[in-house]
Amino acid sequence: MPLVRLLAVFCALLMSVAATAQTYPTRPVRMVIGFTPGGGVDINARLLASRLSEILGQSVVVENRPGAGTNIASELVAKAPADGHTLLMNTGAIAINMSLYKSPGYDTLRDFSPVSIFSESQNILTVSAAKPYRNVGELIAAARAKPGALTYGSAGAGSTQHLAGELFKLRTGTDILHVPYKGSAPALTALIAGEIDMVLINVPAIIGQVKSGRLRPLAAAGNRRSEQLADVPTLREAGVNGVESTVWYGVLAPAATPRDIIATLASAIGRAARAPETRQRLTDQGAEAVGSTPDEFAAILREDVARWRDVVRAAGVKPE
Repeated sequence: MPLVRLLAVFCALLMSVAATAQTYPTRPVRMVIGFTPGGGVDINARLLASRLSEILGQSVVVENRPGAGTNIASELVAKAPADGHTLLMNTGAIAINMSLYKSPGYDTLRDFSPVSIFSESQNILTVSAAKPYRNVGELIAAARAKPGALTYGSAGAGSTQHLAGELFKLRTGTDILHVPYKGSAPALTALIAGEIDMVLINVPAIIGQVKSGRLRPLAAAGNRRSEQLADVPTLREAGVNGVESTVWYGVLAPAATPRDIIATLASAIGRAARAPETRQRLTDQGAEAVGSTPDEFAAILREDVARWRDVVRAAGVKPE
C-alpha cells in the first residue's frame, strides 16, 4: 500500500507539471531590462517581446529599470516570484558585476535560471578612419612604441567595453589609457573626432559609421568573423589570442522557476530567433540570431563570470 500511494503521488506530480506547462503563461509577462530605452538591449528586448507575445498567446511587456550597472533590474528579477511571469534580459554586465561590485544584491550563478541567448553581436576593435592604423599589428606596434600615449574609450568604468579593452591590454602587453564616457554614443563621437585612438564596441553601434567611411574596423573580438563585417579578421586571425568579447542578449528567470516553464520559454525564444523576419531585423541592426538552450546559456554564463573576474582583479577595475 505505501508503494501504491507513492506511485499515486508521483503520477499526480507529473500531471501537475504537465498542467503547468500547458497553461503557462496565465497572465502578461514582464521582461525587465537594466537599460534606458533606445539602446541595443532595449531594441532586442522589444523585438523579442513582440515575437513572444505571438508565440505564447500573452502580452510580453518590456520594463526599463536602468541604474547601478543593471543591478537594480537584476535584483528585482532575482527576488521576483519564480513563476515565469517576470524575466530579465541582460548582457555580460550580469557576469561582470559579480566581481565588480561587493554587494550587487544577487548572485549571478545562484539566483537565476538561464533561459536562452536570443541574439549576439561581436565586439569590434575600431579606430577612426583618420588614424594611420590599418591593421591590429600597426596599432599594437604604436602602443608599444609609446606606452601610455594611446587611448581607448568605453561606455564607462566596468562596462563590457572597458573590460574588453583591459583584456586586450593584458593579452598584448600594451599600456593604453582608458577614457570612460557616459555611454557608447559619446565614446563614438570622441573616436570619430580623433580624441581617442580606439574602442572595442559591438557591431550595431558602428556599422553605420563604418559604411560611411568614418570608422575603420580592425578586428572582431569573437570566435568567428561578424556576418555584417565578413572581410574583417578576428583578433585571433590577427595574432592576438584570448580576447573573446561578444555582446550577448540573454533572458534569465528567477532561480526556482520550474524547469518545464524554462523549457517552454527557451523553445519560444528559439522559435522567435529562427523566424526569417526576426533574423533579418537582427541582421539589419548588426546582430545575429542565436536562440540557445538553457544549458548552453548556463555554460556561457559560468565562463564569462570566471573570465571577467580575472580581468577585474588583474586590472584593478572599480565601478564609478
